[in-house]
Amino acid sequence: MPAIGLLGGTFDPIHQGHLALAESAREEFDLAGVVFVPAGQPPHKPGVVMAPTRDRLRMVEIATDDNPYFSVSSVETERTGPSYTVDTLVSLCRQQPAVDWCLIMGSDALAEIPTWHDYKRLLSLVRILAAARPGTPLALPPEIEAGAFRIDLFHPPSLEISATAIRQRIRDGLSVRYLVPDGVIAYLTARPLYRAGSTVNKDP
Repeated sequence: MPAIGLLGGTFDPIHQGHLALAESAREEFDLAGVVFVPAGQPPHKPGVVMAPTRDRLRMVEIATDDNPYFSVSSVETERTGPSYTVDTLVSLCRQQPAVDWCLIMGSDALAEIPTWHDYKRLLSLVRILAAARPGTPLALPPEIEAGAFRIDLFHPPSLEISATAIRQRIRDGLSVRYLVPDGVIAYLTARPLYRAGSTVNKDP
């Protein structure tokens, strides 16, 4: 079966670290492609104000457009309620049962897997590709260490870039060149997301 990676997140905004992670996983595990899945309502971030869904989705589309191995799914942004990864995987497995789905994440997310909704079912549906992150041990949580789950660990290039820091730089009027793709910079120039006093920083 072809192996296809899934990389989920709020992508608020998407940055070079996300892209480098996806490309590294694609090469390391010989993936046929990587699907980026922007979250609608992340269950682990209740009450957090994000850029409008349509903007986050569009920035991901712009950022991935020049890589033929990358694509974008709006499955979570079109669904109401919390964006549970297990629901996304159930939907994708039904649509494309002949695919070996691989969930790409950082070691920090792997450590939190036992707190995810219906995590054991999630792990039964997918192969986990966990990337080392600075400051987070690359190890399995005790709750899943003895399970017969498919989990592979890898070391992508270290790009210490965070969406939080990027949003702060934009609020401070500083450049984010080389931190996000040029197309996303052009989008942020045309649409004043993250700027202090902006009125377009959240869904209506």
